[in-house]
Amino acid sequence: MIRVVYHHDFFKRTKKLPEAQQRKLAKLLVLLKKNPYNPQLHTKHLSSLMEGLLSFRITRDWLVNFQFISDVERAKWKRVAKRNVSISEPRS
Repeated sequence: MIRVVYHHDFFKRTKKLPEAQQRKLAKLLVLLKKNPYNPQLHTKHLSSLMEGLLSFRITRDWLVNFQFISDVERAKWKRVAKRNVSISEPRS
C-alpha cells in the first residue's frame, strides 16, 4: 500500500468539490493507495508543463494530480481541479 503525503492545499480544495464528487473521491483514494494504476482511476502521466505528475479522474470533469516522491511507495497529492482550469501550482 502506498503511503500518502498531502499538499497543504489538498483538503481545502476537496471541500470545494460538490458533495457527490467528495464521496466518490474518498472511494477512489482507497483504490489509489492499493494500486495507483487501477483501471477505475484512469491514471495518466502528464506531459509538458506538468511532467513528472500523474492524474486520475474523479469524474470526466474533475481530476486529482499527484506525484510519486522518492520511491514508488509514497505519493504526494498535489491538487484537485476541474478540467480546463489553468495548469499552475496551487496557491498558498
